[in-house]
Amino acid sequence: MEMEIVGDVASLDPDLLQLPEFSPIALKSNPFLAEQLFSLWLSLPETGRLVKNLLADVKMGTSSFNSTGSSMSINVSTNNLLPSMFSTASTPPLSPRSTSGSPRVFKQRPGPFSLGSPLKIVSEPVHEVIPQFYFKNGRPPPNELKEQCLFAIDKHFYGHLGLQIHEFKAATKDICKLPSFFSTTLFRKIDINNSGIITRDQFVNYWIGGNLLTMDLATQIYTILKQPDCRYLTQDDFRSILRELLASHPGLEFLQSTPEFQERYAETVIYRIFYYINRSETGHLTLRELKRGNLIAAMQHVDEEEDINKVLRYFSYEHFYVIYCKFWELDTDHDFLIDKENLIRYGNHALTYRIVERIFSQVPRKFRSKVEGKMGYEDFVYFILSEEDKSSEPSLEYWFKCIDLDGNGVLTPNEMQFFYEEQLHRMECMTQEPVLFEDILCQIFDMIGPENEGYISLRDLKVCKLSGNVFNILFNLNKFIAFESRDPFLIRQERENPTLTEWDRFAHREYIRLSMEEDVEDASNGSGDIWDESFEAPF
Repeated sequence: MEMEIVGDVASLDPDLLQLPEFSPIALKSNPFLAEQLFSLWLSLPETGRLVKNLLADVKMGTSSFNSTGSSMSINVSTNNLLPSMFSTASTPPLSPRSTSGSPRVFKQRPGPFSLGSPLKIVSEPVHEVIPQFYFKNGRPPPNELKEQCLFAIDKHFYGHLGLQIHEFKAATKDICKLPSFFSTTLFRKIDINNSGIITRDQFVNYWIGGNLLTMDLATQIYTILKQPDCRYLTQDDFRSILRELLASHPGLEFLQSTPEFQERYAETVIYRIFYYINRSETGHLTLRELKRGNLIAAMQHVDEEEDINKVLRYFSYEHFYVIYCKFWELDTDHDFLIDKENLIRYGNHALTYRIVERIFSQVPRKFRSKVEGKMGYEDFVYFILSEEDKSSEPSLEYWFKCIDLDGNGVLTPNEMQFFYEEQLHRMECMTQEPVLFEDILCQIFDMIGPENEGYISLRDLKVCKLSGNVFNILFNLNKFIAFESRDPFLIRQERENPTLTEWDRFAHREYIRLSMEEDVEDASNGSGDIWDESFEAPF
């Protein structure tokens, strides 16, 4: 214990010793002088007795320190001890001042007794309270937002014991800010007992108590549509909202008399959604994929727009009509399946046999059809979307897998030549001037500008706006010829509507053509000409 006290005293600043013979600057420049003076003071007999008395008092618990932490005995003793150390002509220096409150005089150490220093060191660690930042079921709403929502809820439920399903649409749109065609799905999500009525407390418990109020719109829709034990959305999860859309949207009223085509429309919308958004191609749509896509904006658009054909993303009836009619034209026996011979007729025999073989080998995508060697309607939707818009990422990935014969992730000149050989032969048969593969290869590499001069990667294709032309050159003769001739009609279309995709322009052209053909059929049938049922349009 003596060593502890000496250590504390020896660490004092020389300024604390009032020595007239030595200035503070001189002491600071020579700290060893201060240590020698302290050693000399501590070696005096009076100092030893003082230290022993203090230690005895501490052991007995009768410390002579007063409440301010100073000791009168120390002051008195030290005033009597130091004069013998210096000449009488000068003012004797004082021992380290205890009344100054300096923390370097008597450093408080943890122990059973407190010296009562005004600068007492806190030994307990400071516990910082970290606010909760993770909420398993979502962050609770702020009080102000909660009060606003409760006010709106009270307004809608005022005068009602509860709301029935036909009264719930306003609450869905005004309170929840969801598209109106979510009302039935949301109603059944809350009415777990199938009572046919939702009370105010039930609604508050689900919407506010379940923290849906603070979720973003995508998370709200995801939570409402998915099954309780799932962490993804399936195709079946979208059917309920599409049934309500078909029943309530003014642009789809004419389909109410044909339930079969209502079902086909709903299927087509779902297939298009999963084609563009479910990039993992698992059939399980995750919340991350839903947020990254543009489906939420399209849902809001279709809820506000009366003309369904102006909603080009997913919901356009014209787009559905084109897809279904194209499938109907190829499916000659109308068994809702098409084979290789049917598909080879697509686009007036535009595709090569080799690319059709690759499609039916299911390399780009496994068929959902359960009949071997047959392509179902869902498989055809994926095909036509990929064929008619080769600028989209799903399309680039689809055709890249077809051309990548060895599956090593790159397109080599040999692989491209394999597919182009059939194109070259077809050009010769059509008396078209053939273009040698060497020239085509140079054109392709100049067009894409790949990172490696020996092959083309999928990344190279995704960063180039002309990538779709590469696939047209390799297996679609009609589009290859149109590209080579720089069709002025197509160029003008692109300049007039730069925001439209290749699919949007194709669907618009085909819808006009199909409509004109249908008008001609109607006119011929009305004139009493022979009518063949096999040429009837699907609707």
